Amino acid sequence: MRRTLGLAIAAVVALVLSACGSSSPDTAATSTSGTAAAQAPLKVGVSPVPHAQILKYVADNLAAAKGLKLEIVEFSDYVQPNLQLQDGQLDANYFQHKPYLDDFNASKGTKLSFVAPVHLEPLGLYSKKVKDLASLPQDGAVAVPNDATNLGRALKLLADNGVVTLKDGVGTAATERDVTGNPKNLTFRPLEAAQLPRSLDDVDAAVINGNYALEANLNPSSDALVLEKAEGNPYANGLVVAQGRESDPRVKTLIELLTGADVKKYIEDTFKGSVIPAS
Repeated sequence: MRRTLGLAIAAVVALVLSACGSSSPDTAATSTSGTAAAQAPLKVGVSPVPHAQILKYVADNLAAAKGLKLEIVEFSDYVQPNLQLQDGQLDANYFQHKPYLDDFNASKGTKLSFVAPVHLEPLGLYSKKVKDLASLPQDGAVAVPNDATNLGRALKLLADNGVVTLKDGVGTAATERDVTGNPKNLTFRPLEAAQLPRSLDDVDAAVINGNYALEANLNPSSDALVLEKAEGNPYANGLVVAQGRESDPRVKTLIELLTGADVKKYIEDTFKGSVIPAS
C-alpha cells in the first residue's frame, strides 16, 4: 500500500509540474505580444493642414527619442477618420474638437474618446467680394459648415460680430431656425466643410474652418473679415482614440509630445496666430 500511495503522489506531483510548465509558453507569448504591440507604429488619421504638418514635425524631430514610431494617414473629410478609428483601421486620429466628437458619437453610435487638446484653429468669415462686414450686400449669400457643431459655431461668430442675432441662450447649438434678427436678409448655404473655400466664387462670404482655410492658402490672421477669439474657446483640436485605448503607452507618449514646449513653439513659429496652441 505504501508503495502504491507513493506512486500516486508522484503522479499527482508530475501532473501539477506539467501543468505549470505548460502555462509558461502562453504567458511568454502574451508578454511578447504586448511588447510587440507597444513597439508597433501608432497609426494616426489626420487632416492635411495643420494636423499632418504638426504630426510630421513630431515624427521627424521628437518621436525617435521617445521610442515612438508614427504612421500618418491623411484624410480630406471629417467622417472617415472617425469611422476608421471605430473599425480599428486607425489607432488614433487628430483633426477634430470635442464638441464635434460628442455630436458624432451621439449621431453615429461610435465610442471614441477625446484624450488631449492640442491646438485651436479659429473659425473665420472670408470673402472674395467684400472687404469688411459693412459691405456685405442686402440679400447676400453666406456659406456655412453643414455639420451641426460647426454650423452653430459659425452662426455664433456672425452673431458675436453683429451680422445676425440669435435666440437667447442658444449659443453654439444654433441652427438657421434660431436666427431672430437678420438685417441684411442674408441667405445661409450649408455645405460640407471641405467645400467651403471653393464656394467663395459663388457666395458673398463663407465661414470656413481653420484647417480648410489654410489648405486653400488663406491666412486666417490676415485674410478673415472676422475671426474667433481664442480665449475661453472650447473648440481646440486634439487627439482621439477608441474608448478603452486611452492607456496605450504609445498614445500617452504622443500626448506628451503634442502638448510639450517643442510643439508649442513649432505651432507659434510656423502658423503665426493662424493656429494657436491649446496650452
